[in-house]
Amino acid sequence: PSPGVRTAVPPPRAAATDRPPQGRRAVERSLEPLTYLSAAGEQIGSSLDHLQAARTLAEVLVPRLADFAAVELLETVVADSAPPADEVDETTLMRRVAVAHNDEPGRWDEAVPEGEVLFLPSGTPFVQAMRTGRPVHIPCVDPERAARIAAAFGDRDLRPLFTGRALLIAPLIARGKVLGTFKLIRKPDRPGFDELDLAMVDELGRRAALCVDNGRLYSREVRVAEELQRSMLPDDPPDVAGARVRYRYRPAEEAAQVGGDWFDAIPLPGCRLGIVVGDVMGHGLTSAAIMGQLRTAVRTLAAEDMRPERLLRQLDSLARRLGEDYLATCLFAVYDPVERRCTIANAGHVPPVLVSADGESRVLPVPPGVPIGVGGEPFETMEVKVEDGSHLVLCTDGLLERRDRDIDKGLEELRGRLAGASADLDGTCDDLLDTLAAPTPADDIAIVAVGFDGIPYDDVVTWDLEPEPGTVPWIRAQVADRLAGWGLQALTDTAQLLVSELVTNALVHSAGSLGLRLVKGRTLLCEVHDDGADMPHLRHADATDESGRGLQLVSHLATRWGTHRTDGGKIVWFEQRIRPA
Repeated sequence: PSPGVRTAVPPPRAAATDRPPQGRRAVERSLEPLTYLSAAGEQIGSSLDHLQAARTLAEVLVPRLADFAAVELLETVVADSAPPADEVDETTLMRRVAVAHNDEPGRWDEAVPEGEVLFLPSGTPFVQAMRTGRPVHIPCVDPERAARIAAAFGDRDLRPLFTGRALLIAPLIARGKVLGTFKLIRKPDRPGFDELDLAMVDELGRRAALCVDNGRLYSREVRVAEELQRSMLPDDPPDVAGARVRYRYRPAEEAAQVGGDWFDAIPLPGCRLGIVVGDVMGHGLTSAAIMGQLRTAVRTLAAEDMRPERLLRQLDSLARRLGEDYLATCLFAVYDPVERRCTIANAGHVPPVLVSADGESRVLPVPPGVPIGVGGEPFETMEVKVEDGSHLVLCTDGLLERRDRDIDKGLEELRGRLAGASADLDGTCDDLLDTLAAPTPADDIAIVAVGFDGIPYDDVVTWDLEPEPGTVPWIRAQVADRLAGWGLQALTDTAQLLVSELVTNALVHSAGSLGLRLVKGRTLLCEVHDDGADMPHLRHADATDESGRGLQLVSHLATRWGTHRTDGGKIVWFEQRIRPA
């Protein structure tokens, strides 16, 4: 400005804290609906349970917007037995899932109980709101209208609930589908619903409907994942010779944590037992589905009698074909009750604990390996001689890892709990869950305990056979003598016939090495091994064919039969059922 000219300076603008008390209260009053809507929306959306979201809606409406509030959902939404209905009429089944009011406790418990199933006549404002998708507002319910509304609820006199009161019925609509309604009632001494109230109810209704529908969809996904996971897990442990198996499985406390833990015990040829424990990384439906595929693959590969490290390699290849992000840990062990030997390979899983017959426990130093799906790294197998009376415990990391305990510490606590453990495998598994598992586990827990009893040496006999025609009648006689010694004469005729077929076939196709083993377990097992490379297979034989009937005979007379490769050739085996005396 020029010299001698004064410029008027405007006074500073008052800060919010400098405003008169009346101004601050006006601002607070204008912001109160937004604050209320924000807090109410957070409460409604705080649960992934669609029914709890409906209950919370009723609770936040009273007393701020109503003196009485009730939420009624379509029965198909409550049970999630079908998608929400496209059309709503008097045949549509409803259920009252929530009631809230500021009357004395119990005032409306009998008149409008929670959980009541309803058929609402088409002329009622409740059905009108659902059909039109817009709220129905009755500023004051006169006695005649109160009587008509009350008649929709049967022979109970609900006129006192409606007469002379303001009634607002709003639909719950999400993704274009009607889920139900909620009604608000104000007492006669309270002003009716104004435009601001209607706007807030509309906003809360949209938020609540979306939360209810999200909760319904989430519950469906969890249920599907749980059903898939449950269907993929084994039922009862197999009853096998020389071993006892017990399982324990505890799902995560949080439904969202449905995961990919799996376990299995697989009877293998030669009275052996395959034991597997695995854990797909991640949670939810995808993890459960991948778990099912891997478990099926393990069972299929185990039936081919692969060594554990080769089985894991094949499983790794499968996982990488399924997708780059599918990772899993897995431990696979094979117990041979005749050789008293356990063969183990690991793919990034927690190692097992072996408890000797005298109670000494130790964590087996199994090569750790990389998880299934990583690829590019070999797997190693270790062999452990196991004595009769010992047992092996395998688990997933959900048992060991907690917020206050890492896996290494949990593994040491597991070893300590197993020291001196009895032969009662059920008691052992229950004790581990009671003492090591978190009260509310954040991850699934799987435990497999296997007792190593072995097959008595007197119940196993092996013959090395000469590759000459006279071997067949000689081994038939040896088999008959052994079965007589075991008291299994009833099996002799069939066993001799099947032994003749398999030994004759081995003489034709082997290069020189030939042998037979009989094992008396839950069944009578006969194995014929040779050094031939060609695997026999069942095929159709016509009347004029000179070969092909031997395996048809074996398939018809044996309880089970099969073939598998060995390092030096192959084994063809059959089983006969031992009938109890």
